[in-house]
Parts: sequence; C-alpha cells; structure tokens
Amino acid sequence: MLSARSLFREIVENDDSFQLFCSIAASGESQGGWENGRISALVPDGMRHLAPKIARHGADEDKHGRIFQGLLRKRGLPAVPVPPETDYTMLLERRGIGLPHEKLGRDEPLTEEDIVVYLAHSRVTEQRAADQMAMLVKHFGDHPEVGRAIRMISNDEDNHLAYCHEELLALARAGHGRTIQRVLRESALAEIGTYRDVSLAVMGHMGRLLRWPVPKAAALAAGIRGVYAYERFSGWHRMVGLRMPQRRDALGAVPSGAPDYA
Repeated sequence: MLSARSLFREIVENDDSFQLFCSIAASGESQGGWENGRISALVPDGMRHLAPKIARHGADEDKHGRIFQGLLRKRGLPAVPVPPETDYTMLLERRGIGLPHEKLGRDEPLTEEDIVVYLAHSRVTEQRAADQMAMLVKHFGDHPEVGRAIRMISNDEDNHLAYCHEELLALARAGHGRTIQRVLRESALAEIGTYRDVSLAVMGHMGRLLRWPVPKAAALAAGIRGVYAYERFSGWHRMVGLRMPQRRDALGAVPSGAPDYA
C-alpha cells in the first residue's frame, strides 16, 4: 500500500534518493535565504520596521539549508546538482510569482507594493511548507536520523506562516487589501500548478533511482494529479485566507542562533 510514510521511509533508507532529496531541499532553502536577505536590505524607508523580521526569515531559511547539508555530511554524501525541473523557486518566478531575482540583484530600494507582493507570495508558499513539514513530523518526528531536523524546520515554518498572516492583516488595514487579495489568488493558482509539476519531476527522479515498477510510478503520478485537481477546484482557498495567528510577533524575537546541524 502506498502512503506518505512508506514513500518517505523508502527515500530516506536509500543513499541515492536521500542524497537527491536533501540536495533539492538544501538548494531551495538557500535560495529562500538569499531572497529574504536581499529583500530585508532593500525595504523602503516607510517599511523599515519589517526589515529585521524579513532578515530573521532569511536566517531561518539559511539554517534549514545547512540542516539538510548536515544530514548529507552525516551520511558521508556530497550534494548533487538539482535538476532544473525540480527547482520550485525558479519555476514560480518563471510564472511571474514573487519578486524577480533580477530586481533583487540591484541595489535599488523596493516599493511598498513590492513588499506587499513578497508577503502575499510568502503566505502561499509558507502554507505549503508548513503543511508538508507537519505531515513529516506526524510520520517521522521521532525518526532517529531526521526527526530532530524535521521538528526544528516545522516549528520555523509555522512561525513564518504566522508572520505572513499578521503582517498582511496590518497591511490590509493600511489600505492594501485589494492588492493583497489579488496577489494571493494569483500566487495560489500558480503555486498549485508549480507544486504539481515539481512533485511529478521529483517522483520521476526518485522512481528511477529506486527502480519503482511502472504501476507504482503511475499510481504516484495519478495521486499527484488528483491532489492538483482537488486544489484547482477548491483546495487553493486555504492558501488565500487571512486570520490573526495564535503566534503573535513570531519573527520579532532575536534568533536563538543557527548552528550547523551535524
């Protein structure tokens, strides 16, 4: 029987698939760290109060990248190149979602609308990240090799999602509500398509590494497409609602440190 638990166990127990999984995750987190670091440096003067929180977000993402690199080191495995079809961040950018890397690479202040777009996009992608990590904690939170890392990252992702909710609600009260709702909807619809494409690509690579039989690979692909069909019909709505989180000022505290995980 196929299940998230059995699939992830299979990936973790094989060096080749574990190597690819951690490499993809480390690359994505490192990209997120760079993006948030650049955004924090370019926040416009009228929104400088957000810069420390954005920087904290970036520091967390950098830490996650080091965690996955540390998991590879513990196995004595080097990182491998990330197949471009599995690069979630860059595929989202190609769909016009988020702030372009070309803009972030310039030393020009961002606009208030840029920050609204960044936070709305982050609210969508952090929902995905928080959901995925919650699923992994449920099934592998006590795993001797990856459990501690999963729990640490999951807690951070919950903080990131809470921060996005709280700051977007404040911006909505300040008059940005219409822009926020538009960007949330556009981002959610683009994200679910990108997530489907990346999931199919990742599972395709895993299937080849693990030599999955054709019926198993086909069943997994059908499941991924089924999730997309549900999300396209109604599931995307969970990514666009805003509510005041229980975790208030989740990124306002000084980081406790970001040591390497190994």
